[in-house]
Amino acid sequence: MGNVVVVGSQWGDEGKGKIVDWLSERADVVVRFQGGHNAGHTLVIDGVSYKLSLLPSGVVRSGKLSVIGNGVVFDPHAFVAERKRLEAQGVSISPASLRIADNASLILSLHRELDATRENNAGTGTKIGTTGRGIGPAYEDKVGRRAIRVMDLAHPESLPERIERLLAHHNPLRRGLGQPEIDAATILEELTSVAHEITPFIDRVWRLLDQRRKAGDRILFEGAQGTLLDIDHGTYPFVTSSNTVAGQAAAGSGLGPSSLGFVLGITKAYTTRVGEGPFPSEQDNEVGRFLGEKGREFGTVTGRKRRCGWFDAVLVRQAVALNGIHGLALTKLDVLDGLDEIKIVVGYRLDGTVIDYLPASLAEQRRIEPIYETLEGWKDTTAGARRWNDLPAQAVKYVRHIEELVEAPVTLLSTSPERDDTILVRDPFQD
Repeated sequence: MGNVVVVGSQWGDEGKGKIVDWLSERADVVVRFQGGHNAGHTLVIDGVSYKLSLLPSGVVRSGKLSVIGNGVVFDPHAFVAERKRLEAQGVSISPASLRIADNASLILSLHRELDATRENNAGTGTKIGTTGRGIGPAYEDKVGRRAIRVMDLAHPESLPERIERLLAHHNPLRRGLGQPEIDAATILEELTSVAHEITPFIDRVWRLLDQRRKAGDRILFEGAQGTLLDIDHGTYPFVTSSNTVAGQAAAGSGLGPSSLGFVLGITKAYTTRVGEGPFPSEQDNEVGRFLGEKGREFGTVTGRKRRCGWFDAVLVRQAVALNGIHGLALTKLDVLDGLDEIKIVVGYRLDGTVIDYLPASLAEQRRIEPIYETLEGWKDTTAGARRWNDLPAQAVKYVRHIEELVEAPVTLLSTSPERDDTILVRDPFQD
């Protein structure tokens, strides 16, 4: 298995950034295959924090090729801003180190405005909790076959026609929302003003990746968000607007599914969620506050406080099945240090019946009651541990029990934000 797909197995924010960075040293190519700049990764390298939203984690490592695949919705102005911010930190980003799929769809200002308007107009209980960055509306235009794509920036003569087609949909929509129409010249200026910053990076990514694969390069596919935010398999409608599961790595990059290799699911040792929607194991109490404060649970992109709860084995087991996960990277074990007891969700009760899955129906999701199993906690610290022998016996027992419940082995164990504080059980790049 020469290639690795990294996916979140909860609601995102599982610590993918550190794991992807840790794996990128073993990779030659790092690919983003879905989402947009609503995703957030914080990398801590030699005490320096790098915050990424749109760019693949490989950009902070010299000698690696980073790729933004066609499954990503691409905001050109956000790209320019993020590139400048990272270059101010000493990170060099050039066409030799980064390539952008020519067939990726663009996010425009009208998408951001529509996203914000819908969320602001949503009534109580109907807010999705989006980042307001235009991700959903951009995917709508992609599916509606009216999107402007990265390749169009290299052909300015075609832009007026593409813009007119786009505005034929958006201006009636804006009128219905009480917003003024947008002039085509405004969108044209928005695109032409930034095109020169993007065109040097454009490539036929599907062919590039096929060539690198045939050359024997190791490819790391970096997912954003988490399985439970998948547009099809998540807690719909409180989800993101793309497929976040491992299968999307093929469709969102143009590389065939037989080339994906090892699927690594990132899993936090407890559960968190940003935004609205069902959360069976949520602890809106002292336990939840303890996890949030000790785990520094704030969104990388939004800064929003994350909701916190106990580890939900039902959800992660479902994610293992949906993604074909070969192994887990368990993160933030150290946050549980010092607790007298730790609970794990092992099942749900729905209208008096015990079930072992998350129902697809929102109405049923709201009625389920978690069934907990209680384990003894540990007082010794796991923070900074780099060997199994450094872990307290009860911490090892907790990890082993998670493996049994979710039906997948722990491949990596993270015990702090520092990349070297990682216990390796199996190298996912191992052939």
